[in-house]
Amino acid sequence: MRILIGNRQKQSLTGRIEDILYRIGVKATEIFALPENTEVSVTFVDDPQIQSLNCDYRGLDCPTDVLSFAFDEAEVVPLLSPDGEPHLLGDIIISLERAAAQAQEYGHDLDREVGFLAVHGLLHLLGFDHHEEEETVQMRRFEEKILTEIDLSRN
Repeated sequence: MRILIGNRQKQSLTGRIEDILYRIGVKATEIFALPENTEVSVTFVDDPQIQSLNCDYRGLDCPTDVLSFAFDEAEVVPLLSPDGEPHLLGDIIISLERAAAQAQEYGHDLDREVGFLAVHGLLHLLGFDHHEEEETVQMRRFEEKILTEIDLSRN
């Protein structure tokens, strides 16, 4: 999986964050048997930017930590794209400002929080959700599996 990283907020991204996103892509490709030409965009923003997106797309006028915009709205993600072109899963938008606040609130480091938010967003792009308790349990299981396997488990 190819991860395209964008930064639209003031804080610089560390090489560690980029490495975490890369490892998440590798692990998700392995677990879900995704084709190598799968692409996901991850963009980091601040709270006002994500609040604007949250308001525009979800009708919620407040900042949030992560938003996912799937390009595939089908129930099942196709494994091959036409003519060998990149298979664009979608966009993940993360508020680095909110991630830093949540990391402090939850008592872990920013790397863990960004990793969690990226995995959470990616699972949404793959069709997972958490409206029902059973869905939430399944989604949490995959989140922890991926984070544990890339050495970002809860301490």
